[in-house]
Amino acid sequence: MYQYLPFDVPAGAFGVEVTLNYDRSAGVLDLGCFGPAGFRGWSGGARDRFVLTAAAATPGYLPGPLEPGTWQVMLGLHRIGPAGVRYELSARVGGATPEPLPPGPPVPARPPRRELPAPSGMRWLAGDTHAHTLHSDGSLTIDELAAAAVAQGLDFLAVTDHNSVSHHPLLAAASERYGVTLVPGQEITTDVGHANAYGSIGWIDFREPQSAWFAEVARRGGLASINHPLSSDCAWRVPLEVHPPLAEVWHWTWLGPTWGGPIAWWQAWGLGTIPIGGSDFHEPEDGRPVGVPTTWVLVDGDGPDGVLDGMRAGRTAVSAGRDAPLLLRIEDELHALGAAGTLLVAPDGSRAAVRGEVARFPAGAGPYRLDDHDGGIVALCG
Repeated sequence: MYQYLPFDVPAGAFGVEVTLNYDRSAGVLDLGCFGPAGFRGWSGGARDRFVLTAAAATPGYLPGPLEPGTWQVMLGLHRIGPAGVRYELSARVGGATPEPLPPGPPVPARPPRRELPAPSGMRWLAGDTHAHTLHSDGSLTIDELAAAAVAQGLDFLAVTDHNSVSHHPLLAAASERYGVTLVPGQEITTDVGHANAYGSIGWIDFREPQSAWFAEVARRGGLASINHPLSSDCAWRVPLEVHPPLAEVWHWTWLGPTWGGPIAWWQAWGLGTIPIGGSDFHEPEDGRPVGVPTTWVLVDGDGPDGVLDGMRAGRTAVSAGRDAPLLLRIEDELHALGAAGTLLVAPDGSRAAVRGEVARFPAGAGPYRLDDHDGGIVALCG
């Protein structure tokens, strides 16, 4: 549920400052803003203040002309107990400016890339399809996140801040500074499920029905995934007649290698869904680095479009980390790398022992995975 609180902005206004105060022990209120021309930003429960001017804005919000007329502060009633939540909201038109961001860190040393087999003219890229910055509820700037990805040896990273696209205009320059492909994304977020929309396709209205999200992403030429479908209160809870092409089968909330829930969900949802993995990185203090798990994409192009084209074609694999055992599909063969002692599990459940650091197997239709001797999942591919 959303509540809209109007305020007026006169012609010639320099800036808008909105402040929200409430007792966070009593519930969670999300914060966003719409101007007369439409969406201007969202910070969910991560912020209690934002500033908008023509030239700059608080991360999560879009700088630009301040159209005269009626604006709306949008409150998302995310977690409200029986007693309700008392709050105070102020909207001030004046001379406030956003706080400046710190300078970006130096470019770190990159670990050597893995030498992986690939068809002529193609190559495997290591990446992460799910990460956050200060533009939603992450703690790092875009530059800091890019530096962290390079230090982890990643080739690409999808920046998927919640319900906003304020980070999109900044990604190309950061990609060039740090030598890593930053893929534009938006995590469309509600209390009944999260989904990622990939590509430079503009803002997707999270207030619409979930089926409308995916139809609109496809109409604009983007790519969509179901995120962390079994992740406690963020689990996917909405039936869909048409499934998006991707699913975050491997997420950091996977309780352990032997927990079969994600694979069981994938089988029930449809094994034709292209598998990806996401760290859902928010801040270093969480103790889980970006790129764990690692999503591998076989590409024949460059930049974000090359990554998205590879994902769209189903040329993906997921491993526990960049240097972990890996299972790759290359044309009509499967290559198990660094996986001696594991078992190759076919879509029909049949198994074959993996011997040696490099092992090849004929590939049939459908996804395969590698299991360890305890039944723990080591790697998978579409």
